[in-house]
This record gives sequence, structure tokens and C-alpha cells, in this order.
Amino acid sequence: MISLAIVAKGRRTMLRKLMAVATAAFLLSACDEPQTATTVPPPAAVAPPSYMVFFDWDRSNLSAQALNTIQQAATTYKSRSSARITATGHTDTSGSEQYNMALSLRRANSVKAALVKEGVPAAAISVVGRGERGLLVQTGDNVREPQNRRVEIVIDGPSMAASPMDDAAYCRALAAKWRSYDRTDASGPGPQAIAKCDAGDYAAGIPTLVKLLTDARVPLPPRA
Repeated sequence: MISLAIVAKGRRTMLRKLMAVATAAFLLSACDEPQTATTVPPPAAVAPPSYMVFFDWDRSNLSAQALNTIQQAATTYKSRSSARITATGHTDTSGSEQYNMALSLRRANSVKAALVKEGVPAAAISVVGRGERGLLVQTGDNVREPQNRRVEIVIDGPSMAASPMDDAAYCRALAAKWRSYDRTDASGPGPQAIAKCDAGDYAAGIPTLVKLLTDARVPLPPRA
């Protein structure tokens, strides 16, 4: 009986040793495995602001809703630095391709004219006519689809809010722009606004200069 107990104890001891060796080997092999580096994906590109203006069939005049959309686009443009606008005209598939190409360009130019009235410099706007190409809703030929009769307005340029110029620097930039435009008026609202900027009253000087330059169709200096 004693010999059997000794044998059993020896087996248990041997089993524990084997388990310890196996555990150590497993841990060593895990340490030898190459570590997979965690890669952080780059931030997704932010699409530039865009707007859509829709038209009645065979028309290029702007509805009240279209004018409201154009006002929003103009406001967005003014909040961005060195921005550019592309107005791309489209038509549905009714009519000939040649006619629709001309119609799409008329629509784009109607949008451009409205943007200029809202204070966007004409030089900052590009117009493109695509006719029946680039349908928003895929249709067959000779289909009057309202969603395809449109102009897409895309505003490309960094937001001025990302790196704003301080009020003093922006006031100086506006004053320099105004002086380069109007060198004849020695009193008027322009010089008065510049005097307010010089006195540190930027809240009064900046809006006046911005309005004067916008009304004169003079591009505003970038605030970034």
C-alpha cells in the first residue's frame, strides 16, 4: 500500500511539472508572436457646402424658393476664406441634347447673376452647363423629371472660422481694401468707419466697411 501511495504521489508531481512546462512554453510562444499595430484611419474628407436650385420645365427664371436658397449660399460664401463657387446647370431629358446644353448654361448664369446681387464677386463664380448629363434621377429619353431640372451650387474654400483673424487685424485689412478702392471721399461713411477702427471700436467699424465693400462689389479680404 505504501509503495502504491508513493507511486501515485510521484505521478502527481510529474503531472504538475509537465503542466508548468507546457504553460511556460505557451507564454513564451505568445511573447514571440508579432504584435499587430493598431492603425488609426485618417479623418474622412469633409465635402464642401453645396446647394440645389430647381426650375420649372423649359425655364431658367428663379422662383422665390430658389432665391432663398441662393441667399443661403451667398451667406456661406461670405463666411469662408478665398472661396470659389461653381454653378453647374442641368436639364431633364426632354428636348434635344443641343437645346438642353444651352438651357443648362442659361440656368447656371441665372444663378450666377443672383449670387452677384447677393454680394458674391462675379470673378469668384464659375458656370458650367451639362445639359442632360449627370441626371439626379435616372430616366429614359424625353422624360420631364423635375429633380433633373436644377443648378448645383458648390462652395469650395476653407472656413474662416477655422483660423479667425482678430478684429484689429481684420479692420486694418478692410480699411486698406477700402482705401485702394475709394481715394476721393475724405469724409463719408468709409473714413468714419476707418476712424472707428483706429479708435478700437471694431464692432462699429467692421460692419460698415464690410457693407461698403460688398455694395461696391469689391471682394472682401480673407479673414484667416
